[in-house]
Amino acid sequence: MFRLMKTRFSFIMKVALIGLAFGGLNAAQAGVNQLTQTPLWESGTGGYDTYRIPALVVTSEGTVLAFCEGRKTGRGDAGDIDLLMRRSTDNGVSWSEQQVVWNDEGNTCGNPSPVIDQRTGVIWLFSTWNRGDDHERQIIDQTSQDTRRVFVLSSPDDGVSWSAPRDLTATVKSLDWTWYATGPGSGLQLTQGPHAGRLMIACDHIEAGTQHYYSHVIFSDDHGATWELGGSTPQHQVNEGEVVELPGGRLLLNMRNYDRTKHRRQVAYSDDGGQTWTNQQFDPTLIEPICQASLQRYAWADSEAGSVLLFSNPASTDSRTNLTVRASFDEGRSWPVQHRLHPGPSAYSDLAVFADDSIGCLYERGAESPYESIVLARFALTLLAP
Repeated sequence: MFRLMKTRFSFIMKVALIGLAFGGLNAAQAGVNQLTQTPLWESGTGGYDTYRIPALVVTSEGTVLAFCEGRKTGRGDAGDIDLLMRRSTDNGVSWSEQQVVWNDEGNTCGNPSPVIDQRTGVIWLFSTWNRGDDHERQIIDQTSQDTRRVFVLSSPDDGVSWSAPRDLTATVKSLDWTWYATGPGSGLQLTQGPHAGRLMIACDHIEAGTQHYYSHVIFSDDHGATWELGGSTPQHQVNEGEVVELPGGRLLLNMRNYDRTKHRRQVAYSDDGGQTWTNQQFDPTLIEPICQASLQRYAWADSEAGSVLLFSNPASTDSRTNLTVRASFDEGRSWPVQHRLHPGPSAYSDLAVFADDSIGCLYERGAESPYESIVLARFALTLLAP
């Protein structure tokens, strides 16, 4: 208990110092526990029945990009689904109108997963595609008309315009895989170790003839010109993960867990840049109702705040409710502080650190159902101080 109190006190003092150092910033950035929540998409408006699967990223120019799926005719995961985006150039205060990034007639363009190359400024947006009349069960059973394919789009101008989708299926999907999903949520670029500069996206798949989900990664070492298939988790029953970098270039993969005897997230580690994953285990603190979650680094150990990792998900063992953000100060070994953003229905989320050091959490939220809207919560790090 003393150790936990000491950690919390140290965190408060570090955040106070940050507030003093940035005295010219607004109240939220200077240390006040201010929280704003702004709906970016509301289901039933804008020509779409439902908006789902949020992703959030900050470009090298500081522009905030929010992505989601626009489901035209219903709430289901298949059908006529477009990739949508909104931009903010003032740290999430105001937003552009929605832009259609990819529309393939009546087919499914989903699972947005963006990553920024901080060295070139190019934004890479991964997505999966399938025919609108092919459903997940048919694809897994190999009775579908086509299969699940992997595409990447790119933007060289801060998200203003986008390239045509490029099909990467042949290089990042094994022949014996049926189902495949990118993200959902944001990727990362490694900054330390022998693989510094590597771009990485967490994905998942099912092997033919099974019903078992595995998580894996794909990566690029040439600024997105080519992409390679990385390692898969040693055990199944996991999918929908996000990766965070640990000191020295070590990687932590945090994943949705299907073991219904343990309503906890699973994690795995890589010491070779994502080529292999080991030490797969349950995180005892991170409860979940079987749902996607987000993992993001706020700061490294040599910063004013010290090491801070952020995590968000519906913190419940039995329902998609109670969207909560947590903080870890020991590289993900423990999660001593938390703040609930919404007690009611809530599901998928994605975290990002904005250019003014505030935090954004883009998440699904509603009163009767989690899928009524996608909301941006924006707050200072001190919101997570006890």
